[in-house]
Amino acid sequence: MLIMTTTTSATTTDLTRTLLGAGVVAGPLFVGVVAVQAFTRNGFDLRRHPLSMLSLGQYGWIQVTNFIVAGVLSLLFAVGVARSLSTGPGSTWGPRLLALFGAGLVIGGIFTADPALGFPPGAPAGYPETLSVHGMIHAFAPPMAFLSIIAACLIIARRFAAEGLRRAAVLTRVIAVACFVFGIPVGPGFSVRLFIAVALAFAWIAAYAVYLRRHVS
Repeated sequence: MLIMTTTTSATTTDLTRTLLGAGVVAGPLFVGVVAVQAFTRNGFDLRRHPLSMLSLGQYGWIQVTNFIVAGVLSLLFAVGVARSLSTGPGSTWGPRLLALFGAGLVIGGIFTADPALGFPPGAPAGYPETLSVHGMIHAFAPPMAFLSIIAACLIIARRFAAEGLRRAAVLTRVIAVACFVFGIPVGPGFSVRLFIAVALAFAWIAAYAVYLRRHVS
């Protein structure tokens, strides 16, 4: 009986670590694929075009897949967090908000933005006068994802503080504020700021995933 219990416990721990590992992979994969496309896609300029516009054109399927894969990995990570945080601050809403972040990525991949700002080549030079259904749904996805990850950071920061991990709490709050500021869709350089905010969010997810994997019991 003891052997069976030990084996079951080890299997459960391995599964949790695997789910958390999805959070380690999601960010580097997503950001890396975006970075390669930003320098290789004809007509794309990160200084003018939001990264979601990479989902358009002949090779748009690459970014569509990138969104969906990163979203699914983030959803798996959220399940791993839920299994890791059984009690205490953030144990309920932390995983839920991380799951919303992942869902936002999946939605942003399935429903693409409308062609605009000259991308893909041949698209109108400005913004479309009216949005398609896909465009309207896509426009909802980024705010949902960003607000969810920002809220998740603030909740997990509270947990860090309660556990006496003050540096981790402060750093997590700084990441949340930076993502909020960089993600504000106004002013010059928005597309570049958005890319930085995405990279910061995924960097935090990866770091938190590594932390939780080390403390899974």
